[in-house]
Amino acid sequence: MKSSKQKKSEPKGKPPAPAGSAKQFVVWGAVVLGIIVLAVILNQKDRSVRSEPAPPTSQGEPGPSTNVNSATSQSLPDFQKLKGRWLRPDGGYVIEIKSVDNSGKLDAGYFNPKPIHVAKAEAKQEGNAMKVFIELQDVNYPGSTYTLVYVPERDVLAGAYYQALQRQTFDVFFERMK
Repeated sequence: MKSSKQKKSEPKGKPPAPAGSAKQFVVWGAVVLGIIVLAVILNQKDRSVRSEPAPPTSQGEPGPSTNVNSATSQSLPDFQKLKGRWLRPDGGYVIEIKSVDNSGKLDAGYFNPKPIHVAKAEAKQEGNAMKVFIELQDVNYPGSTYTLVYVPERDVLAGAYYQALQRQTFDVFFERMK
C-alpha cells in the first residue's frame, strides 16, 4: 500500500510564480550588469586617455586640437545608428530619433503614449561610447532627463532616467522597435 505522503503538492496559500518572471529578472540583471561593465570600461579608458600625451604635430610639438578634431569627425557617421524608434519595455515609453546633425543635436520625440515636449536632445561620442541625453519639459515632466549609452552589441540604449517630480533615478533601457 502506498502512502499519501509520497505525493508532493504545492504549499497552500502561495500562488505559483507568474510565467516569465524569472526570464525578466535575468534580462534586467544582464542589462544592469552590462551597464556596470560598460561604466568600468569607460572609466578605465578615460583614465588612460588622460594619461597619454597628445600626438606630435608636424613640427614635433604636442597637438591636442588635431587629436580631438580627428576623433570627432570619425565618430559622426556612427550617430546615424541612433535614428529610429526605441521602446522602453517596462512601461511602453517611446523615444523617436528622427535625425542627428553633425554637432550631435537630435531631432527627437518622446511619447507616453501621447507626445511629451523634448526641451533638449543631443548625442556625443566619449571614447568608444556613444551617449544620448534627453531633457523633458512638460506637465509632470519638469526637467526629467534620460542619460543613455548606445550598446551596439545588443542594439539598445541603456542608462538612467531621472524623474524630476519624485527626485528619483531609475535604471532603464530602450530596445529598437522593428
